[in-house]
Amino acid sequence: MDVLNFSAQELGAYLGSFLWPMFRIMGFFLAAPLFGTQLVPTRIRIVLALAITVLLVPLLPAVPQVDGVSVGALLIVMQQLLIGAALGFFMQFLFQVFVMAGQLIAMQMGLGFASMVDPSNGVNVAIMSTVYMMLVMLLFVTFDGHLVMLEILLDSFRVLPIVSFGLDADVMLRLVSTFSWVFSSGLLLALPALTALLITNFAFGIMTRAAPQLNIFALGFPVSLMFGLLIIWISFGTILDSAQNLFAQFFVTARELL
Repeated sequence: MDVLNFSAQELGAYLGSFLWPMFRIMGFFLAAPLFGTQLVPTRIRIVLALAITVLLVPLLPAVPQVDGVSVGALLIVMQQLLIGAALGFFMQFLFQVFVMAGQLIAMQMGLGFASMVDPSNGVNVAIMSTVYMMLVMLLFVTFDGHLVMLEILLDSFRVLPIVSFGLDADVMLRLVSTFSWVFSSGLLLALPALTALLITNFAFGIMTRAAPQLNIFALGFPVSLMFGLLIIWISFGTILDSAQNLFAQFFVTARELL
């Protein structure tokens, strides 16, 4: 009977071809939207990372042979976790656009104090941000955004192969510009509701000057709240096209970043 004999170097190469990509994928699922939320149990994330690693390993480029018990192997593990977590954190920018839009609208309509625990992240956010977050999650899955995320993760192994250190200066510049894109896109998304509420508050200001005996705080708050809800209900008719354009812009930016 033939006995399979493996040297330590060959065994390290076989294990490395599976372990190094798995650490990057696990880091990605740790911070990525949908997969990295508290709604998904840790065991499910680990099993999902293992399953995707098995599917992606045949498509990946050759992995360098590194001794499994060495300082170099530890550096590779830390590097892969960092790259995966950075990619997942970058994907969170798309969701923060809608969170910022909901925060701006809530502050303008008087609901800035009304906050609740976001079940996906475990932090307190404005109530309107939670509504927009649930909406964007549904639209993200509808537009196959989760599949695009996995495609970008696969492309990262070609652009940033294992045992490659350093980032180009252009990549850092694009990351900084993405922050400004989040703020500008969130403001544009909330601009119709903000403009309508600003006109409403301006009208109440004129009424206060014309009739000082009116209690503007008792009258203005419920009217602003009801009018704000009406504007949000009307804006939901166009949010599908806006979300589709934002998703397209973000995924183009993500591919250009890689």
